[in-house]
Order: sequence, then structure tokens, then C-alpha cells
Amino acid sequence: MKRTDLRNVAIIAHVDHGKTTLVDEMLRQGGIYRENQETVERVMDSNDIERERGITILAKNTAVHYKNTKINIVDTPGHADFGGEVERILKMVNGVILLVDAAEGPMPQTRFVLEKALALNHRVIVVINKIDRPDARIEEVEEEVLELLMDLNATDEQLDSPMLFCSGRAGTASLSPYEAGKDLVPLFDTILDYIPAPEGDEEGPLQLLVSSIDYNEYVGRIGIGRIERGVLRQNQDVSIVNYHDPDTQKRARIVSIYQFDGLRRIPVTEARMGDIVCFSGAADITIGDTVCAAGTSNPIEFVKVSEPTIEMTFSVNDGPFAGTEGKYVTSRHLRERLYRELLRDVSLRVSDGDTTDSFRVAGRGEMHLSILIENMRREGYELCCSTPRVLYKEIDGKKHEPIERLEIDVPEEYLGAVMEKIGARKGELLDMQLRGSRQRLFYLIPSRCLFGYRSEFMTDTRGEGIMNTVFEGYAPFKGEITVRFTGSLVASETGETTSYGLYYTQDRGPLFIGPSVQVYEGQIVGENPKMGDISVNVCKKKHLTAVRSKGADEALTLITPKVMSLEEAIEFIADDELMEVTPKSLRLRKRILDTPTRLKAQAARQRAAETV
Repeated sequence: MKRTDLRNVAIIAHVDHGKTTLVDEMLRQGGIYRENQETVERVMDSNDIERERGITILAKNTAVHYKNTKINIVDTPGHADFGGEVERILKMVNGVILLVDAAEGPMPQTRFVLEKALALNHRVIVVINKIDRPDARIEEVEEEVLELLMDLNATDEQLDSPMLFCSGRAGTASLSPYEAGKDLVPLFDTILDYIPAPEGDEEGPLQLLVSSIDYNEYVGRIGIGRIERGVLRQNQDVSIVNYHDPDTQKRARIVSIYQFDGLRRIPVTEARMGDIVCFSGAADITIGDTVCAAGTSNPIEFVKVSEPTIEMTFSVNDGPFAGTEGKYVTSRHLRERLYRELLRDVSLRVSDGDTTDSFRVAGRGEMHLSILIENMRREGYELCCSTPRVLYKEIDGKKHEPIERLEIDVPEEYLGAVMEKIGARKGELLDMQLRGSRQRLFYLIPSRCLFGYRSEFMTDTRGEGIMNTVFEGYAPFKGEITVRFTGSLVASETGETTSYGLYYTQDRGPLFIGPSVQVYEGQIVGENPKMGDISVNVCKKKHLTAVRSKGADEALTLITPKVMSLEEAIEFIADDELMEVTPKSLRLRKRILDTPTRLKAQAARQRAAETV
């Protein structure tokens, strides 16, 4: 049977193409708010980090009502590092709204999410958004979307997908680029007409695939998914099975059921086939499990989520300032927190490290892991993190490495500097397109060769360049390459920094700290523009002269220190360095803090390299 009163749809797009803003307007015009109710922008980005960075990290569910039909909407992340969220969420819906920026056109993540939707044979509604931008290229973007669909081997039906033209901020949609829209009615009508209603056997035994997990301190773990068959009832006994281990069954009883309505979760006593629901009562349920009727085992195949490509080592903070700022500092706390993250994030991998107080954490990219680190520090954790490294594979006896599809948009005057840097990092130029006064470049480049390049790219393009990447696949190892051409300024003693010490150190290179800051021996206090490390004494005090005054001779003018963000710090550190993360501070340090011991180790490594 069909549920004609229900539609399940996901909004997919590249980062910053306007998904969450469009959902805001759909909620407003769907009657979710009162007339006098105050609202905030990007209401679906409820996480603090999401609001600060202006990106969606976690997929979120909402629902609106239109013409006696409930439309369940899933707002998905647009950044490539959170593609795992998109992949599993697509199993909950029957169709997708593909959002494309009218100026930028299809971007790398547009290709990635659209490919996943087409593989599931979902129907696609193409929405060209931001048509009111002064640099909009509506007709060109239309052709680019059709070319992308053909490139991804879309079916004839998918090639005939309806195309709408929207301004998410203004809350308008139209069927023609030459007609100014008044509201989002054309979009709502297209969803009802084109997105298929859920189909299934409502009288059959229960079958529900868990696509997401939430957690509540009062009820424990909460499963989120769509009912594929049957009816889910409160206090119902169920069996929980997994497609990859169908012989193992777990029993549970459904304690509570919720459905999405606007921004709220409404408690219900039962839900039918096609409904997207949250439920509690299954203490150890995980993403990919299937909830079946008691005594039955009929698991649903779970979408294969792409494997991680980058790994970092998280370890207990063993620096001199350990335990002074954080609440959770032991390896037990670190282990519990990392393994708890696995329950929510299917793209993450955690395993024990080489020592008892270290853990290897693998994810989809630097931002994927940096968001985890930022969440942990806000929760009161202290830890040390190593430099990221790529995960290699052996295919047919040969070493293979992950390759990224890199898309760059730069003004023409900076083109030479960008091409020179990427060429030195083993980037393979695929295509080059002129768009007005800007050039768009398409590359294939090893993932490891992009480490540390993003900040360099922004400097080379004076902040005007746009850079996007998405995982392409594995290719034969392209040989060793040096990606960091600078060294570090390392504190030679423990103490409090002085203006005098910093003044005579700043000529060596940019500093990361200012005066009156506590530092310890082995801490990185700045960057050496040349390769190699330099030991500096930033705690040095001015000896008294006959004038008996520290400031009598000259006024010391200090250059403003460079304050590094979490992502910049991850990109900066080398193999023999660590990033110390606490709730209040972010410090860079050497693995070996003692200066003589570190110099001996460096000399030994150099001799070994020369011998090889």
C-alpha cells in the first residue's frame, strides 16, 4: 500500500549552497511558527560549533504540513568530511532535493552526494538556489547540472528531473528562471507530485532500519529510522538484528516513540509504515541495526559507508601543565569518550595505539577529526594529538594511497602561484575553465600532499581563493614528497614570557604567543621561515644597567602574535611534534621536550637517513 499522506525527502548540496536557509523558509511557510514568534537564522544548526562556523555537521530531521500531507525533511551536511552522515540518511527517504548555487554551479560535494542518491535510485528535484545573486549564471548552471547527471549515468527518468529556481533567503521559488517567485508553493507542489509516497506492507511484521543515533541522559540511547514495514507500538517486544551478523539477535522493548513535527518531537503510542520515528528502550542499539517483530529475523541491508582516509593518534596529555585546565585527563576517560563517539558516527574508526595511553582515530578528513577534538575540549577533556597521516592500502601487491579531487576558483592574477605550489605537491591538472575574471582549476592530488596547504593557499590568493576537495579513490603511491618547508621556534626553558625575550626572538620568525604567558621547555612558540628548528629563550629578562630601570634604554615594540585555530595547528605540526589540547589552551610542542635529548635524537635520525 501507499502512504499518500506522507513524503520523505532529503536536501543535499555542497557546503554553503543554502540548504539550512531554505529549510528555515520551508518551516516558516509550512506554518510551524506563530505570526508573532521570534525566530533565528539557520534554526536547524542547533549545535554551538555549527552556528559559529556556519556549516551543518549533523543531519537533522524536521517536518512540515502542506495540503493534508506531512513532508519529512532531512537537512544534511554539505562538507565532504561529513559525507558519512549523508550516506546513511539517504536510506530514510524516497527522494532528494539537489541544491546548486546559481553562481558556483556543481561542486565536488555536489557530485559525491548526487552519486549516492542515484545509486539508491532516488528521484531528484533540482533546485538552482541564490538566483538573486548579482553573479548568477543560471543557464550555464542548468547545463552543468545536466552534464553532471549524464556523467553519473543517471537514468532517463532522472535526467528528466524537474528543475526549480529559488532564492532561499527570500523564500521564493518558480518553475522558470525568468519568472519572479512569490513563495515556496511551487517547491511544495513539486515534492507532492514528483517524490513517491512510501510503499510497503502495513499488515506485515515490523521492519525498521536504524539510520541515526541520538543520546539522552534520562532514557539512554535513542534510535532514529524509517519504518519499512508493519507498525511500531509502545511497549512492544522486538528483536534487533544486523545484516552482517543475522544469526545474532538481541531482545528489547520499545519504551517510547516520537515523531518529528516542525522543531519538536511529538510522543506517540504507535507509528506506521513510512513514518520516520525516534524510539528508546534498546540500550545497545547501533546504526545499521534492523528492528524486527519479536521472534523474527529479517535484517535490511545497510549502505556501505566509505572508509576513513586519515588517521591521528590521540594520547593522554603528558606535558608539564597536564591536569591544570581539564576535567577529564586519564586514559580511561579518553577511551570511554572515543568509543562513545563510535555510537553516533559510522565514519569514525577507533583502535588502541602503540601504548596503553594512546588511541588511533581515523576519519574522513582533517575537519572531521578537528570537530571531534573541539567537542572533546568543550566537554572538559585534555589530550595530545599527533600530525594527521593518510591510510595506505595494498592492492595487487602494490602500495596505494587516497586521492582527492581538488577544485580551485581563483582570480587570474594569483593563478601562477597556485599552479606552481600544487604542481610541486604532485597535483595532476584535469581541466581549466575561464569564468569572467576568475579561473577554475580541477586537479587530482594525493590526500597527504594537501596537509598544510589550505592556509598557504589563502595567503597566496590574498583570501580571495575558493578551495574544495572530495575523496576520489585510491591510486598507486606517487613517491615521497616534502610538504612542510618551515621549521619551529622552540622554547629552551620553562617560565613566563617577557617582552624583552620576545622582542629579540621575533626577528627569527612569526611568534604564536605574547608576553606574560607560561611556557615550558620544548613548547613551540613560533615558526622558523627556514627548515629546521631553533631553540629560543622567550623568558629572558633584561639585566639591570646603571640606570637601574628595565625600560630606560628603549621602548620594545612587539609584533602581534599569530593565534592559530585548531585546523591551522593540525596542519602545522610535523611528525616529531604534538598538539596539546585543553579546554582553555591550544599549545604546540615537541614530542621530546628536553633540548639536549631532542637534539641527539634528531642527529641520530639524520645519520640513519644518510645511511639509507
